[in-house]
Amino acid sequence: MSDGPLVLAVPSKGRLQENASAFFARAGLPLTRTRGARDYRGTLAGMPDVEVLFLSAGEVVTQLASGAAHLGVTGEDLLREAVPNADEAVEIVTGLGFGHANVVVAVPQAWIDVRTMADLDEVASDMRSRHGRRLRVATKYMNLTRRFFGEHGIADYRIVESLGATEAAPASGVADLIVDITTTGATLAANGLKVVEDGTMLRSEANLMASVGAPWSERARRSASRVLARIAAEELARTTREVRAALAGDEAMAESLAGRFGATLLRRSGAGQEVVIRCPAAKVFPFVEALMQAGASDVTVRALDYVFEQANPLADRLFGRLGN
Repeated sequence: MSDGPLVLAVPSKGRLQENASAFFARAGLPLTRTRGARDYRGTLAGMPDVEVLFLSAGEVVTQLASGAAHLGVTGEDLLREAVPNADEAVEIVTGLGFGHANVVVAVPQAWIDVRTMADLDEVASDMRSRHGRRLRVATKYMNLTRRFFGEHGIADYRIVESLGATEAAPASGVADLIVDITTTGATLAANGLKVVEDGTMLRSEANLMASVGAPWSERARRSASRVLARIAAEELARTTREVRAALAGDEAMAESLAGRFGATLLRRSGAGQEVVIRCPAAKVFPFVEALMQAGASDVTVRALDYVFEQANPLADRLFGRLGN
């Protein structure tokens, strides 16, 4: 196995590129294009053994699936559409919290009796028997559509490949319904469409993904471990808060109180019995209220930049999947 560098593929333009750059910057890993904005190669600050490729979001998937890139940032919808054996070829390391969108089945609002995929199956069968044609589905997600419709036992349809604005296909007469990606549903509603109640086939977001088939040399693994340690530290810091308080009572009581909220008692010190507790950000206010009820005083809460732990959960999960 060649001792090559870690190859990281990221989107080259658009909102995904902006969000990916911001994500790596928050983890202390700014992305830099080697020769300016038009270059498709770059670096990751402080990581000399990492080579960055700036590609289209779809090409990121191709590079991961083929093993040409070790890590990549792209949408799960693109992965599931392009790679039939996605779970075998690619490991989703962690969701990145942006690029949220759903791949959905949407039908005309005028179809008042069509609420579920079972209703849609009836429409497809009726159309075939009465009019001698199949239901037409406009989509860019042909593979996802075939799998999802197959799971629901719908066979009387044909796909019309969408090369433009998919949501306009029913109104223009090109198709009867669509499968498309949506964030708020506003564009679908503006085009007279509604999402079938059980027609959400994928809830997607941007993810950091890893190629199972890439040449994972020791050099690449070391670099991945360093990168993932920073990402995990930023992720943990973003989702937790440090709480300090002067708390009467013994350590067991403080630890029990922390455990009720999924918090971790880090230490207590001095005659003032100050406790330092790391608490999930979503539970910090009820936790502080409980502390105050238990007699705490001088309670302070602060956000953290990074929280590094001895364990590296992202790397451990990835390398466990890769094996030796």
